[in-house]
Formats: sequence, structure tokens, C-alpha cells
Amino acid sequence: MNKRFIVFLSSRKSWTLPYIIFSVVFVIIPLFLIVVYAFTDDSGHLTLANFQKFFEHPEAINTFVYSIGIAIITTLVCILLGYPAAWILSNSKLNRSKTMVVLFILPMWVNILVRTLATVALFDFISVPLGEGALIFGMVYNFIPFMIYPIYNTLQKMDHSYIEAAQDLGANPVQVFLKVVLPLSMPGVMSGIMMVFMPTISTFAIAELLTMNNIKLFGTTIQENINNSMWNYGAALSLIMLLLIAATSLFSTDDKDHSNEGGGLW
Repeated sequence: MNKRFIVFLSSRKSWTLPYIIFSVVFVIIPLFLIVVYAFTDDSGHLTLANFQKFFEHPEAINTFVYSIGIAIITTLVCILLGYPAAWILSNSKLNRSKTMVVLFILPMWVNILVRTLATVALFDFISVPLGEGALIFGMVYNFIPFMIYPIYNTLQKMDHSYIEAAQDLGANPVQVFLKVVLPLSMPGVMSGIMMVFMPTISTFAIAELLTMNNIKLFGTTIQENINNSMWNYGAALSLIMLLLIAATSLFSTDDKDHSNEGGGLW
């Protein structure tokens, strides 16, 4: 066996080898194949026809815009409901606060498909019609734990001496929240936005089950094209979605500057 390879295996750098192999097989190669399929036709020739087809079909563009709208609404509702929940949990003076956190996070341990099927059964039982309202409810129900936990994590690690200093200087509770708590908790809010907004755009099972397939999201369009063996067009749609997700990831760059303040998950 090569001596340099043996030296490498005996060093701490070799610990990264499983992660490198995993990243190459399950991240880099799939992304490479998406790019290749997106810029080629069925015969393997380079072309931009797949992207041209997307921009020439209003239905696909409308589905794309509608999916972004649903993702924005879901994210905003998750912030409005998740921030107070995280605030209450982080300020609990009872020793059972960790138990309450587990109860909030518990739904994350259940498969998202099982939770959605349970929601459909519940709506059927109480005779609530399935549609856009049920879709947004299902989105919020499934993704709100991903908003609560990073905000809770930030608030819990926040230095409370800032709050005490603001109170000593005469700030009222509203001013303390707007000028101290909210700015310091923004890294957690941004992490929550990314963890909710990105999967909401690409999901398709929730839309199919909670709207009886009457409302299509962009993930559904991609799934249908791939299932119909339209790999090249499906890859182009996937690449467009990935570019949008990459654009939203730019909002997380400021988290590094606040990492020492106790914040995001990444």
C-alpha cells in the first residue's frame, strides 16, 4: 500500500474521508447530473430549450410564482406564531421549560407524510373542506417547529444583561423588545426563515393530499415531469428552484457576524 496513503489514514485528516465520500455521492454528483440534464436534450446535445420552454409556458411560471407566494405566507405565519412561542419558552421560570420544548419539537420526530395524512383525516372528521386554506394550515403545522427552535435557541443564549441595562436606563417593555431583544434574536429568525421557506417551495406531498391534487406547487410540477420521463425539462425546473434557494441563502451571510451571540443553527 502506498506509504503516503498510510500516513494519510493515520492522520486526523482521514476522519473527513467519510464526509467527503458522502458529499461526492449524494450532493456533488446529483447536482452535476441536474446541471447536465438541464442543459441537454434527449439526444444529449447542448441546448437552452428546456429553460426556453419554462419561460414560454405561463402555466409553469404561474405555478412558480404561486409556490413562492405560498412559501412567503407560510413563513410569515410561522414567524408570527413561532416567535411568541419561542419567547414564552425562553422566559419560562419553571424547570419544566425543557419538557415544553420537547413537546413543541416532538412533531418533528414524526414523518411529515404521516402528519399530513392525520391532518386530512382530521379535516374530514370535522367536515372542513380541503383547498388553499387547508394547504397553508398543513404547511404551517408541519414547518413551524423549524421556526420555533432556532429562535428559542437564540433567545435562550442571549445575554440578559443587555435587557437589564436597557431597563435601568428607563426603557419600557416595548422599547426593550424592539431595540434589544428583537435585534439580538434576528440570527435565529433568519435561520428559521431559511428552514421554513426553502422546503416549502419544493414540497409536493402536502399540496397533493390537502388539496386533493387541485392545487399544484412547483415541486409537484417537477415531480410530474420526472415521472413522465421528461428528465431534461424536470432538471431545468429543479435548477431554477435551486437558484432561487441559493439566492435566499445569501440572507444567512450575516449570521457569521452574530454567531458568538448565540444564534443560528448553521
